[in-house]
Amino acid sequence: MATFEYQAVTRGGRMMKGTLEAASATQAGEILSEMQLTVNTVEKAPRQRPASRIGRNEFLLFNQQLASIAKAGIPLERGLRELTADIESKSLRKLVNELADDLESGTSIEDAFDKRRNMFPPLYSHILQAGIKTGRLGEMLTSLNHHIEATNTTRRIVMEAISYPLVVLSLAAVLSLLIFKFVVVHFRAILGNMGEYLPRITRFCLSISDHIVEFWIWVGVLIAAFILIWLLLKNFRSGRLLQEAFLMKLPVLGRVYHRGLLGRLTDSIALLVGAGCDMPSCLRLSAGATGSETMIRESEIIARHLEQGENIVEAGMGCSKIPPLLMYSMQLGAQRNELQDNLYSLSEMYAQQVRTNQARLQAFLMPIMLIAVGLSIAFVVIAMFMPMVGMMNAVSK
Repeated sequence: MATFEYQAVTRGGRMMKGTLEAASATQAGEILSEMQLTVNTVEKAPRQRPASRIGRNEFLLFNQQLASIAKAGIPLERGLRELTADIESKSLRKLVNELADDLESGTSIEDAFDKRRNMFPPLYSHILQAGIKTGRLGEMLTSLNHHIEATNTTRRIVMEAISYPLVVLSLAAVLSLLIFKFVVVHFRAILGNMGEYLPRITRFCLSISDHIVEFWIWVGVLIAAFILIWLLLKNFRSGRLLQEAFLMKLPVLGRVYHRGLLGRLTDSIALLVGAGCDMPSCLRLSAGATGSETMIRESEIIARHLEQGENIVEAGMGCSKIPPLLMYSMQLGAQRNELQDNLYSLSEMYAQQVRTNQARLQAFLMPIMLIAVGLSIAFVVIAMFMPMVGMMNAVSK
């Protein structure tokens, strides 16, 4: 299939242009004729670079505006045209105009968005399809906005929890480098001639100052190598599973990461349940939306067991990262017709656990870092002043 650009005239005499996919220019012309359009030109579209996904903030605003249009009963193609006047991003404005072109040419909204699925979140086309079929498009888009906001909040908390220790450790490294490079070096001029008469701790401190730059260079090389390996692992499914296993085993930080994934998973399932998706599809799509290979693998296991007729509690028995509590709550909610409410409650519970563990991480990490920095400074002070204290004691005697 190739993409063709066309110019045509509607039965009302209106000029329009757009793109469509077809096996050949002839087939493209036939498709346009079936749409009761008089074709002027049909040409193969030039190959373009793949468009990048819309930014989170841009998409959130776009989706909110689209929800308002749907609730007001305004035809989507007209509403999309009006939206372009308020969009600052050139790429998003172009995208919205292309969507409006497709809708005006008779393309369904599901197909118009599905053609550009790489530019929207994984759940978007399914939410649109469910909203149109049930007549609740505005409501579904509003629910999606709440889901995106909750997901962004959880992701932000997790990133803050990860970046916090890295920032503190970086500051500690810079401080130690400055002390050994610019403070200890002045004491060397005073104590350097004492040689073997210096205390061992002093000699050790002076030897560190001789190689402190080389030490941090090697540390930098090791960190760069770790980052490179980490990025390479992202290119392989087994590598991504290894990354997630490593992150989840970290003390406290692993709990923040794991609970964040569970919160996004349950919130996505709740959203798709409201859209009327069957449970296996909900699990697969929601796991894909988390971006976690671990969640994708375990959700696929559960989905397959459900398709074989097992209940959800039995289906989840072989999972290690999706907890039994989630499975039991889903089964109980389905039995009581409260599945969506139960899932939203679980999502909020996991989000609260993320916030609690983040606060705990900061609560114990700050004192540990301060103590470590204080001990390193105390070590240098004692090492540098111990010989002077010894000399003053000898003089006083």
